[in-house]
Amino acid sequence: MLDKAAEYIRKAESIVVLTGAGVSAESGLSTFRDPEEGHWSKYDPMQLATLDAFNSDPELVTRWYHWRFTKARDVQPNQGHYALGALQQHKAKHGQSLTLITQNVDGLHQRGGAEEVIELHGTIHTWRCTVTGKQRPLSELSFDTFPIPSDHGGLMRPCIVWFGEMLPEEAMLRSYGAMCDCDLFITIGTNGTVEPAASFIVGAKENGAATIEINRDMTPNTGIVDVALQGLSGMILPRILDELGIDMTNE
Repeated sequence: MLDKAAEYIRKAESIVVLTGAGVSAESGLSTFRDPEEGHWSKYDPMQLATLDAFNSDPELVTRWYHWRFTKARDVQPNQGHYALGALQQHKAKHGQSLTLITQNVDGLHQRGGAEEVIELHGTIHTWRCTVTGKQRPLSELSFDTFPIPSDHGGLMRPCIVWFGEMLPEEAMLRSYGAMCDCDLFITIGTNGTVEPAASFIVGAKENGAATIEINRDMTPNTGIVDVALQGLSGMILPRILDELGIDMTNE
């Protein structure tokens, strides 16, 4: 099946890749469904990642996100990240395209060489004022106090889509546009249950695109895709690039 996936990728003029938490987990970042360690093990991430939680206890939530971005900073992109960056560059050199959409907020795809990443759930590396909405990069913020006061009397919060919030309109429009135009859709490291991203692969298939799934476990989409590869993306993607004759180190 790996050679079949490589052939689909070789022929594709416009590829869309959707990645989820499984890709980052291979770098050592826990998903929301994984148990945390140490101090934060007693908290439920599903309850901390909400506007209500921030409004109720901004110090606690800010400290939690400080811990999360510290973990993201300290880990490295894995071979799956690097393979996608190399494949995107390879396609661009040949007048083709690979649009990378991610549900992850850690920035590891960019560190792995990918460009123009559509971040459906926002990014932990940018924060914004709760009063003005003005955004600032993480590097400009001082975490000497929790929560972080803004310059306009509000607080700084991460530019992440919390549970109950709307996804960024621009990211959604770009994602739907790419989905409608692609001739190959690949989903990687996601269980295919979080909407609306979960429906992307179905929409792409209805529009005539070939479909590939790469995931550690079976998902609701495993039975409908053209190729399902079960395993870690950090192992499978480099093998596909090798099959295609793409040197990850030179792209």
